[in-house]
Amino acid sequence: MKYPVRDGLAQAQHSAVHLEMRDNYTPDDPEFARWRAGHRYDNDPTKLPDYWGTWGDLTTETTRRGVVIRRARVVSEPVTDYIKYEHDLTFANVAAGEQVRWLSRRHAADLLLPGTDLWMFDGSSVLFTYFSGAGEVVDREWRTEPTVSALVSAAFEAVWERAAPHEEYKLL
Repeated sequence: MKYPVRDGLAQAQHSAVHLEMRDNYTPDDPEFARWRAGHRYDNDPTKLPDYWGTWGDLTTETTRRGVVIRRARVVSEPVTDYIKYEHDLTFANVAAGEQVRWLSRRHAADLLLPGTDLWMFDGSSVLFTYFSGAGEVVDREWRTEPTVSALVSAAFEAVWERAAPHEEYKLL
């Protein structure tokens, strides 16, 4: 399971949803360190990190096949530096064909959400990602039980309905 998200996107036929709920990821990421040191992307694709080319190509190819990719981020406010970094880079997700929305954790307090981030493909295969407290990926798990898929779908749709589109979300 070296690249499970890439595998899921390659096999998806209709939809892929990504629910992100952490305020910090991969604290030792060199691109995040560059950003913290003042580098900005300024909606300029030539300034994107090297890894983006592969991800952007995959996302573009997936959406061109007719797969709708939606990403929802539940964030604490005021936001962390890592969320500011993600927000700064999200123009590239949108340009590649993803739909991205943001929801303040305060507005998600009454929603029943999974205990970890996830991807769901075609409403039936869920890939849970487990993180260390510091934000490093420690494991992933595929689940295909209809009850799990139904719970994940309901949670994602509840977040999506309340969340602001990327273009409208203002960082606090």
